[in-house]
Amino acid sequence: MILAIRTDQPRAELYLLDVKGKECARHAWQADRQLAATLLGEITQLLTRQNIAPSDLNGIVVFSGSGSFTGLRIGTTVANALAYSLSIPVVKTAGADWLSGVGSALAKAQLGQFVQPDYDRAPNIT
Repeated sequence: MILAIRTDQPRAELYLLDVKGKECARHAWQADRQLAATLLGEITQLLTRQNIAPSDLNGIVVFSGSGSFTGLRIGTTVANALAYSLSIPVVKTAGADWLSGVGSALAKAQLGQFVQPDYDRAPNIT
């Protein structure tokens, strides 16, 4: 199974895909400013509802942007940390069809390579 994470907007999205990239389950919630506090719990609930253990994951894909600076950082950090802890590959994608081709992208990915978000402008940190 592949875990897909999208956190570029106030409404966060999680997907479970089979190894060919076909959607098996989806979960979305209004994360707003609670994304950091809720993301891992929401991932755990999605996996539990589908009777999937984290060790059953073959890879992780994360939406890389553009979008919310903080949301992208949180999603990317969680994706990288999970990939590292589970010894599975992680890839990033973007665009309207961000979930297409994930299986082939993960097949080319190497363990230990991590992803960074893509920002469409410099961050506005105040």
